[in-house]
Amino acid sequence: MLGWALTFFIVAVIAAILGFGGIAGAAAEIAQILFFIFIVLFVISLIMGLVRGRTPPT
Repeated sequence: MLGWALTFFIVAVIAAILGFGGIAGAAAEIAQILFFIFIVLFVISLIMGLVRGRTPPT
């Protein structure tokens, strides 16, 4: 998911450089939404790992 956020961020930057304001804005919004979803899922995963109290297998 973080990869998709970075992809949309790069698309937004390229579109902004080329002067496509609408596309740049839309891609930036999508990147921001995906980034926050990634952060929320990461925090939930971290909390669930701490609640379980198990260490990952090595």
